[in-house]
Amino acid sequence: MVQLYRRLRDFSLLAALCLAAAPLVFADSEGDGTVSAHILRAELALRGDDYRKAVAEYRKAADLSDSADIARQATRVAFGFAFNEDALGAAKRWIELDPDSDEALVYVARLELRMGNIRNARRSFTTLIERGDDPADQRLHKLLPILSEEDPKQADKLVRLLAKPYPDSPLAHFAVAAIALRAGDLEHAMQRSLRAAELDPEWPNAKLLYARAMMLSGERDKAIDYTSRIIGDDPDPDPEARLELALMLLSVGRDDDALSQVNQVLLEQPSRTDALRLMAIINFRQNNLDAARDDFETLLASRRHTMDALFYLARIADIRKEFDRAIRLYSEVSNGRDAVVAQRRVSILLAFEKHDPEAALEWLDQFADENPKFAIDMVLSRAQLLVSLGRHEEALEYYDKAVDYRPDDEETALSRAELMLHTGRIDDSVSAYRDAARRWPDSAMTLNAFGYTLADRTEKYREAEKLIRKALKFDPDSPAIIDSLGWVLFKRGRYSEALVQLELAYEQLPDHEVAAHLVEVLAMLERMDRALDILVEAELRTPESPLLAEVRERLFSQSP
Repeated sequence: MVQLYRRLRDFSLLAALCLAAAPLVFADSEGDGTVSAHILRAELALRGDDYRKAVAEYRKAADLSDSADIARQATRVAFGFAFNEDALGAAKRWIELDPDSDEALVYVARLELRMGNIRNARRSFTTLIERGDDPADQRLHKLLPILSEEDPKQADKLVRLLAKPYPDSPLAHFAVAAIALRAGDLEHAMQRSLRAAELDPEWPNAKLLYARAMMLSGERDKAIDYTSRIIGDDPDPDPEARLELALMLLSVGRDDDALSQVNQVLLEQPSRTDALRLMAIINFRQNNLDAARDDFETLLASRRHTMDALFYLARIADIRKEFDRAIRLYSEVSNGRDAVVAQRRVSILLAFEKHDPEAALEWLDQFADENPKFAIDMVLSRAQLLVSLGRHEEALEYYDKAVDYRPDDEETALSRAELMLHTGRIDDSVSAYRDAARRWPDSAMTLNAFGYTLADRTEKYREAEKLIRKALKFDPDSPAIIDSLGWVLFKRGRYSEALVQLELAYEQLPDHEVAAHLVEVLAMLERMDRALDILVEAELRTPESPLLAEVRERLFSQSP
């Protein structure tokens, strides 16, 4: 079945690696085939989806060889799988062998930043900025796309240091503002973008960035008025300003006004594909699916914004239950922010609409082989699909791999712990949650998950309450955490206190699990009429809930 849906390819990843490495094997400086052997083992490890071993073998080959090409290959593979320490080691070896390589230096700089070594990252980025013939502040500005891909908080610290030598450069102030905006420091973003606008009053980008920061800070009307004035005061307004205004209008639900701005841009510049993309998205939002489909087809033909066009065309086909077309289109989303979501959807459609779970699992493996940078995302996708299929033990094997590959991914660690719980491995689950709480001691999500598990599946109620109350300090308005507090208070026999918390949680989150907890407490307080009302209400909302069915059977077996 999977043959019907897979994209044809000329060469597999392994073939490409073999072709790339073939001439390098004979450059083995030791003359005994050691480098070649490491490369071969790396390729075999990739074939077996053993990404960590593959990276380690490439790293060994790079360390032993005098070939910059092998070091480059080792760096790219390790970076693609986000094994940062190996990637950094290989990149440093690459620089040793080719000191003038800007590409190698970019890898080193990014990896130092990614690993939190701000001082070293600053040194490497400064070298990049100082190389070349164009002005240094321009080179700093050109680094924005790279810096925008890294952790916003770390990048924010770094770019402020990099911009220090250029206090009178609007480009440098703009760079700081742009990264500060991503990091959530809206006040600093406004200050720096305003300073950039003062230094270059004719440059609209700085003003638009200021407006965006104002918008995100909650001053929506002011931001829209400010951007409208930029357009109104200019006899020949920049189309970028109209598109920025359109995005602002969209964010406040003024879709028709947004569409008016986009149409004006297309009237003046019919070939602007960014405007066409935005018009297509607006039509999609308004459920004008025929118009949206036409727009995205036109966008696809232009060969611009290809991944967006494919993804939205797939979504339209999906909505219309044209599942073969949806699968084909989703499968082609091989890059960008929607790639992982698209491939997960392919697997769901194959498994549950085409009734071929093996084809779904095979597809995820194939996509990983063809797109190594998403390989570990596909490991996690496979785990999630196996959970959906009820194949929990197999899913756990893949969650183990995902956690091994991504030990710093909090959500994956928690999903693995939760799955252990579902498979009856309570002690292992508690141990995994405890480890997560040590790793992320300030995370409301982790503290709540651990505390709730202790309250629900063990008798460690005091520890559970302590964890949940700590989680509330970090996120006091979370109905999920309030529900957990109510549940642990119930478990401790403090029913009146529990009722207060659970009613508050249910008011904000009328979820079937919260309802079940509330029914339990009301029953314990002998308020059976109210308990039954809540249960019936919840059953109407979530009729398939096994939790509600169990509560009804246990507490209301004699009730209608």
